[in-house]
Amino acid sequence: MDVMEQVILVDEFNKEIGVADKATVHTSNTPLHRAFSLFLFDPHHQLLVTQRALTKKTFAGVWSNTMCGHVSPGETTVEAAHRRLKQELGITASEIIEVAPYRYRFADQNGIVENEICPILVAYSFAYPRPNYAEIAAWRWMPWVAFLAEIRSNPKTYSPWCIEEAQILESKKLLKFAKK
Repeated sequence: MDVMEQVILVDEFNKEIGVADKATVHTSNTPLHRAFSLFLFDPHHQLLVTQRALTKKTFAGVWSNTMCGHVSPGETTVEAAHRRLKQELGITASEIIEVAPYRYRFADQNGIVENEICPILVAYSFAYPRPNYAEIAAWRWMPWVAFLAEIRSNPKTYSPWCIEEAQILESKKLLKFAKK
């Protein structure tokens, strides 16, 4: 993590109200800030799921959707997703699409809070992950249906936002290949 990286502080309507150093934001009283959450699929419609690094400040070691990140001042959500996808997984996606709005606040087992306006993004890639192990401890590809079954049967293994976002994607039929 770059200690000089900044996050955009926002109000409940996602209106920018300031900036703060990322290194100082996540506490037991985390201010609302702008972020994103990405679900990356391969050509066979398998989802890339990742385990957060054990050194992460929040939700360390928890499995989650492909990746999440913060939007920096002066960039769009999609630009931030492209930047972080390359930094965390060494992957370039030709297109990243924002498919649904999302807002959450969760505290981890240590009381550190994630408090974000965090739209759900979807992308596809043929690339093989080359993870940055400072960000990601492990990864695997999972068929979407198997992933949905996994988060239902082992919810404590996954980040709470990942579970809610997957439910949004499934319930609103936001994935063109998802079958019921």
